Amino acid sequence: MLNYPDIDPVAISLGPFQVHWYGLMYVIGFVAAWFLGRRRAARIGLTRDDVGDLLFYAAIGVVVGGRLGYALFYGLSQWLADPLWILRVWDGGMSFHGGLIGVLLAALWFARKKRLALFTLTDFVAPLVPIGLGAGRIGNFINHELPGRVTGLPWGMPFPGMGPEPRHPSSLYEALLEGAVLFVVLWWVSATPRRRGLLSGLFLALYGAFRFLVEFVRLPDAHIGYLAFGWVTMGMLLTLPMIAVGLALIAWSRRQPVDAEV
Repeated sequence: MLNYPDIDPVAISLGPFQVHWYGLMYVIGFVAAWFLGRRRAARIGLTRDDVGDLLFYAAIGVVVGGRLGYALFYGLSQWLADPLWILRVWDGGMSFHGGLIGVLLAALWFARKKRLALFTLTDFVAPLVPIGLGAGRIGNFINHELPGRVTGLPWGMPFPGMGPEPRHPSSLYEALLEGAVLFVVLWWVSATPRRRGLLSGLFLALYGAFRFLVEFVRLPDAHIGYLAFGWVTMGMLLTLPMIAVGLALIAWSRRQPVDAEV
């Protein structure tokens, strides 16, 4: 059994001004995407400045979509009881699925503005996302969020405020799978020309599969619980359409033209 590391969720405190690790993880994700995107921008006809614009719109989509998605899927009663709660993003509570919808809307608008095929743009963006996903899950871990089920495995650890039983560090599992593994796979596939839509499909299918698997060891939100059979969670239900759409995109991509190295 391991001890849960004692990390202050506040990274920097200057009087009343506080910077939380959770927020810094978002910064890390966007800086990594900006750096990597600038390296490949010319491959789809974008300038380096265009990458900054794209990430600005994507950031709005992530924050607005992620927070609204969490409020609608997981925290509707809390939002109704405290309308200002939705503005306290630093307290945690972001939905990946809501953020994904927000980013897709931003990508659709940007693709039309730059006269790019939508899936050419999403294939460009897909390998840039996993570092941010992994960083965000580390932020969840520091915030004592996403507790796992009780386990007897040697890397189980007591979760703060949940008693002495060792639990799966489910947020670290997600950081590894949705962050490191997904990045390696997508960056490797994107290193050579491939058919349009393949990277987008791989992103959706792999993220969905990883998230679905981790849901088996991650506790559901206490106010929602299991939806059926004592193991089906809201995360699973929201993830299944991603897997289906991802597999459909992979099949569809086999009939599409080969895009540049994006």
